[in-house]
Amino acid sequence: MSEKKFTRGSGNVFADLGFADAEERQTKTRLALEINTIIDERGLTQAKAAALLDASQPKISALARYKLEGFSVERLMTYLTALDRDVQIVIKKKPRSRAAGRISVEAA
Repeated sequence: MSEKKFTRGSGNVFADLGFADAEERQTKTRLALEINTIIDERGLTQAKAAALLDASQPKISALARYKLEGFSVERLMTYLTALDRDVQIVIKKKPRSRAAGRISVEAA
């Protein structure tokens, strides 16, 4: 029986895949996940979500498919506030055990 080798991921699939903008991609993805979850929970159509978020229906379609190139982190956070969510940014010292600072998004 051959031994299988496993490599533990970093916690950021985009970094593991070698994307230079991995933290931004992960941040956008997590924000979009929360937005899409809220839209789904409310049973909003893309047209109704677009009206609520002051966006076009094609933009909401792209968001639903996680095609996030045309979205800034700021815009996604603005969408969340329009969906009655508070967005909090906390800046703190990184632990000594980690070589670099990082960006993370947590949904409460």
